[in-house]
Amino acid sequence: MRASRLLSVVLLLQDRGRLTAQQLAAELDVSVRTVYRDIEALAEAGVPVYAELGAGGGYQLVDGYRTRLTGLTPQEAGSIFLAGVPSAAAELGLGAVLATAELKLRAALPARLNRSVGEIKDRFHLDPAGWFRETETHPHLSALAHAVWERRRARMTYRRWRPPHEVDRIIEPLGIVLKAGVWYFVARVSASLRTYRVATILALEVLDETFERPADFDLASTWTTWAEDFERRLHRDQATVRLSPAALDRIPYLMTRAMHRGVTAGLGDPDPDGWTTVTLPIESVRHAHAEFLRLGADVEVLEPAELRELMRGSAQAMVTLYDPA
Repeated sequence: MRASRLLSVVLLLQDRGRLTAQQLAAELDVSVRTVYRDIEALAEAGVPVYAELGAGGGYQLVDGYRTRLTGLTPQEAGSIFLAGVPSAAAELGLGAVLATAELKLRAALPARLNRSVGEIKDRFHLDPAGWFRETETHPHLSALAHAVWERRRARMTYRRWRPPHEVDRIIEPLGIVLKAGVWYFVARVSASLRTYRVATILALEVLDETFERPADFDLASTWTTWAEDFERRLHRDQATVRLSPAALDRIPYLMTRAMHRGVTAGLGDPDPDGWTTVTLPIESVRHAHAEFLRLGADVEVLEPAELRELMRGSAQAMVTLYDPA
């Protein structure tokens, strides 16, 4: 741990020129006293670091000194793929690893390219979380990531919607996916691949047993196949509706992706009044009822009859609420 921190001190000074003990302590999340000890250790090891006193002073390396200790560890190299999503790296337990990897990369770059890296970071930021969503807590995500890296089996208790609601499984975690701010993972369970939501994990114990990853496993393609199949299974019913021009404009922002695609694929010529009749996939009558209410008077449900009756009942209830007379 200390060797990694000493290297980080050198790389920070090499990258930024001059830093105070307070600045180094903040970067490394240690005390100022620890920084003093680290500087002394570097000097004793022959690293040409010196202190400049007075206002604007601090620690810096002798001009022209550049360390060659910029080789990336396997974890650091892997963390580079998360460089645009530091919050995701932190949740996976790779925040410090990512910071060290970035320092090593910047230390190895010529000054001109180093400036370009800084300019890119100032001009582009990736925020993977979805809008209007409470942030889920993931107390087991870091341990799960460790099991994935080390190919360790794990004993998991998770919550599901159908009885029994709490289930125990021995899993072989193969990969983790961040989808619109929600964490999922793919695991092998009894020789079959399954996908779980990380937030449903109630307890997780990483075991000492290791496993062999399937030679033909590809996380990206596995996730894509599962997501498409999940969407098809989720939208198992249909509804026929009439939509106003205003509704057609709002559907991309209010409806699910599958419903939006259904509208686009089934769109025909509008009626003389400008409204369009279309059949689209729905998750269930109850779910579609809530979705279509968001369109207000810009949608008319034709079929199924149960859904039309629910919409009519809601419309009557609103009239009574706003015009009780």
